[in-house]
Amino acid sequence: MTAKAEETPEIRTITVAHSPDSDDAFMFYGLATNKLETEGLKFEHTLKDIQSLNEDAKNGLFDVTAISFHAYAYVSDKYALLPHGASIGDKYGPIVVTKEPREASEIPTMKIAVPGEMTSAYLALRLYNRDFEHVVVPFDEIIDYVKAGKADAGLLIHEGQLFYNQLGLHKVLDLGEWWFEKTGLPLPMGGNVIRRDLGKDLMEQVSKHLHRSIEYSMENREDALAYAMQFARDMEPALADRFVAMWVNDLTLDYGERGREGVRRLLDEGHKAGIIPHKVKIDFVD
Repeated sequence: MTAKAEETPEIRTITVAHSPDSDDAFMFYGLATNKLETEGLKFEHTLKDIQSLNEDAKNGLFDVTAISFHAYAYVSDKYALLPHGASIGDKYGPIVVTKEPREASEIPTMKIAVPGEMTSAYLALRLYNRDFEHVVVPFDEIIDYVKAGKADAGLLIHEGQLFYNQLGLHKVLDLGEWWFEKTGLPLPMGGNVIRRDLGKDLMEQVSKHLHRSIEYSMENREDALAYAMQFARDMEPALADRFVAMWVNDLTLDYGERGREGVRRLLDEGHKAGIIPHKVKIDFVD
């Protein structure tokens, strides 16, 4: 009689979606390159632009996904917020730029190219002023759109925030500075969420591994940055390093109370202003 073969432990696949940006790539370096022991979990990565991820989240497509905080308002029934992995600007944020020098007081009269109506940048700009006209343009085409005179201004997220002035554009407003003056809080842009139907234990297990991935990247910064450079859209290494440092920081590893309060305040203000039609239930996986 032969001995029963040892059963292979079942591997559980967790689908993870994030943007093809150097900051997201940096965060997920440890998991994406199999540097970490994940205790029977296999992480399957999908890369999509943030606007697509916001739409996919409405259908609960991925177990874990990056998402704009504005979009979270519409999927909080399906997803809970992970307590790490957020892009939060402390006294800096999305920037409104123009071809010729203009004043922030002129924003109500402008046609502004924005990167998507579900982005947190758009929500913050609407909180600043409700009257401007807008047109949705892919975030990496906004600078050229403004330079070509197709819009009066552009709302820049991602690396455009760092080099718009080298391209002859002028800053009208930094929404992160404005938000800090208004609230004393950092301005949250995007975070990672996890499907509630995975159940408490699995949500906590996945959360632990994602936190370790961010920690690993910070501890192995040079290697993680070299990996992230392939997603840096032709940025020079020094610029990619600055960009990653802006959006992967201590608040990424843990929101802290200021970061959490920033999320609550942004979504509450959106509701009070009538931009978000309902009060948003904010739950973190702890």
